[in-house]
Parts: sequence; C-alpha cells; structure tokens
Amino acid sequence: MDRLSQKTQLQVLAFIGVGGAQLLVDAAVFHVLVQWSVPTVPANFIGRLSGACVGFVLNATMTFRSAMQGRMSWQALRRFWVFWLAMSVISSALVRSGQALLPADLQSFWSPDGGQARRGSDARRLQLHHLAAVGLPNMTSESTAPSARIAFIHGGDSSEATAGSSAQQARIAVVIPSYKVTRHIMEVLARIGPEVSAIYVVDDCCPDQSGALVERECKDPRVKVLRNPVNLGVGGAVMTGYRAAAADGCDCIVKIDGDGQMSPELLPRFVAPILSGTADYTKGNRFYHIEDVVTMPRVRLFGNAVLSFMNKMSSGYWRVFDPTNGYTAISAPLAASLPYEKISNRYFFESDMLFRVGLMQAVVEDIPMRAVYGDEQSNLKISRILPQFLKGHLRNLMKRIGYEYFLRDFSVASIELVLGLALTLFALLFGTTEWWKSVMSHTPASSGTVMLAALPLILGVQFLLSFLSYDIRARGQSVISKRLPKNPEVR
Repeated sequence: MDRLSQKTQLQVLAFIGVGGAQLLVDAAVFHVLVQWSVPTVPANFIGRLSGACVGFVLNATMTFRSAMQGRMSWQALRRFWVFWLAMSVISSALVRSGQALLPADLQSFWSPDGGQARRGSDARRLQLHHLAAVGLPNMTSESTAPSARIAFIHGGDSSEATAGSSAQQARIAVVIPSYKVTRHIMEVLARIGPEVSAIYVVDDCCPDQSGALVERECKDPRVKVLRNPVNLGVGGAVMTGYRAAAADGCDCIVKIDGDGQMSPELLPRFVAPILSGTADYTKGNRFYHIEDVVTMPRVRLFGNAVLSFMNKMSSGYWRVFDPTNGYTAISAPLAASLPYEKISNRYFFESDMLFRVGLMQAVVEDIPMRAVYGDEQSNLKISRILPQFLKGHLRNLMKRIGYEYFLRDFSVASIELVLGLALTLFALLFGTTEWWKSVMSHTPASSGTVMLAALPLILGVQFLLSFLSYDIRARGQSVISKRLPKNPEVR
C-alpha cells in the first residue's frame, strides 16, 4: 500500500475494519448458536451471514481495484457499503424462498419457529381428541354420562374414564365474580353443565346483594357463595375464588362473568387444552371469526388492537389476541402459585394475569368464541382506565425484560438488546446533532459524518430485530402445571 496516499489507505482500512467487524460478530453469534445446541438456526441469519461473506469478498476486490487505479473516494466506499447491505438482504430472501424446496425434515429444522407450527398442528389434533372426550355441544349424545365428559388432568386416555378407571377424575371449578348482575346471574348458573364439580359465586360487596339472591333462590348443591368485606374489583373477586377452588382440591378453574355475555356451554372448549396437558392457561378470543369482527364498531377494533399490541410487548405472548377477554381457564397448580398480592385487582386484571403467567413460562392458548352483547351495563370508562393501562403495560414491559433477559437468564438476545439500544440511541443523537449543525452553518455534512450516523443505526436496528425475533419464539414451549404443587401452601 506504499503507492497509495494516506487518505486512500485510511479509506481502505476503514472498509476492512467495519466489514471485518460485522463478519466477526455474525460468525461469533453463529458459533454460539451451534455450540449451545440451539434447536433452530434462523434462516434469515444464515442468509445474512452468507450474503455478508459474498458481499465482503466482492466489495474488497472492488475496493482494492479502485484504490490501485486512483479512483478511491468516500462516495465510492459508501456505494460499496450499500451494495454489501443489499447482498445480505437479497441472500436472506433467497434462503427464505428456498425453504419451500427442502424436504419436510429440513424445513422444520431451518424454519424460524423450529418446527413449532408442525408440532402445534399435532397438539391441535390431540386437543380435538380430548374435546370429544369432554363433550362439546353436538359432538356427543345427550345421554352421555358426566364421567365420560371429563378428561384426566394428567392426560389419561378418555376411554379409561368410561370404563370406570380408578384414576382420579379432574375436578372442574367455576368462579363467577358477582357485582350488579342480579338480572342475569341465576340464568348463568342454570346453564352450567354437569361436568363442573364446584361453583364459587364471589359477592364483591355488591350493593344489590347478589350473593344473598343466589343463596336464597339457587338450589344447586355445587354453588358456594363467597363474600369480600370490601369491594376489591373483578381481579380481587376472581382471586378470592381461585384461593377457595385451589384449597378445595380442584384441578381446573374457569372464570365466567355473571352478566350473561359468556356462554357456559363453551366451558369444555376452555378446559380441554388444560386437562389434555397442552396448555396451562386458556382465554377467549372474540376476534377469531371475521363475521363478528366486521360488525364491531371501528373504535372498539382500534382500541383492542392497540391494547393487544401493548399486551404482546408486556407479556411476551405475541400470538395471543384480545387480552381484555375475561373468559379464562387456568390449571389449579398454576393458580396456586400466583403472587396474588402483586396482581392488579381492577380492570387491568386480565392483562396483568398474562404478564404473571408469562413470568412463569406458562403455555397460553386462545379459544375462539362469539361476541355476545345484551342489556347489561358496563362500569368501564375508557377515559379513566386508559392511563392505567398505559402505565401498567410500560411497568410490566420493563419488569419482563429485566427478569427474563438479565436477572433469571443472560443469553445472546440480552447482548443483542443492549447493543441494539446503544447503537440506535447513539446514531439518533449523533445524527440529529450533526444535522442541526449542518443546517445552522449552511454546510453539507461530509460523507464520513453521514456514515458514522447511518452505520450504527443500521446495525442497531438489525440487533433489535434479531432480539425481537428471539423474544417471539421464546415464550411457552412446554406446560408447567405438572411441575407445580397443587397445595397453595407449597411454593
């Protein structure tokens, strides 16, 4: 390089330094993925790495050729970098497209979700098998015995139930928070099927004395009225029922509102994944059926979309929608292990529950259901609860990131998050400052200044996207209920 000027040498060294650094980072991450026996190497990462290698070789050749011919400039170097980035993107897209041509086994290995979609299909077939066992409407005859409609909590074959197996049958409990629902609660109780072993009506200091109404008019021996001395909100009432059901030895607990919006006939759909061992927590999704979605008010659709996205970030359940849906079911061991004193008592309860079960790495599954609206009166005021939801989701997001990526674990994703935030913040601050100086001085920024702001921004965004991809795939791989104690006193 003696024939080259000092400026040209600096340009060549800058290209080699930046390019070599990116290749080293990509190669190091790939080595860690292989050494740690990660079951899936993301296809886009393989494509980016191969594209970066090819682009680096081609650009290095063009760089040295231009330098030796005396045509080297910062502008040419910038074009080389753009070409290098384009090669990475194009090769990543080609690898993604080529997956469809691979055999099924290789597709499951190189797919971004590590074959989760295929395993999810198998789990769905297992769930449908158990749905038939617990007795969905129009799927079994009306004369089917209640014992044949209940699956076992440990995933035993349903045929053993009808044969009178000695294995313990699952006890299903229903918790109904009761506050100003005297017009509907008796009808709701009458519609609960025989597969339920216990019903807990929680009078949350109701001014209409709904608990007394149930005690006076309901003759169902399964019904037990619980009373909160003060109004604790929907969350406080549900947790009162959770404690009682777990203490009574129930295996699965379903929460149904007393206003008639939630059909008790759908209860088998919610308990089936839990009893079959494919989920720890299930919740309703009113946005599954397109026919219902198109008839909803636009304001409701927009609000639920915003709340769902905030909940995805704060809970880590990126494939769960309709987070404010109160029709839920939970395994008793998971319910007994919850930190009740830390869970929100009011309207943020359902969203906070997803955050809490997410910290325990529970498997959550959406259950399609129809939206039902009657003459019930809602106590929900959007203007009052929206600031609470924003504050709650932001707090839970910070806690989840700290707990999962720095306190309980430290992985490649933790490094990607730190580097991504640092590089992006530096690029924005530096770029904004230099742009303002350029505007005030009426002097265009140099190519080096532009690259010093653009390159960290590109790398930072790549690191953040890689972290986001990891976070989406990381949640809920296997049920935890079988590994938790049923006794609420044992943690």
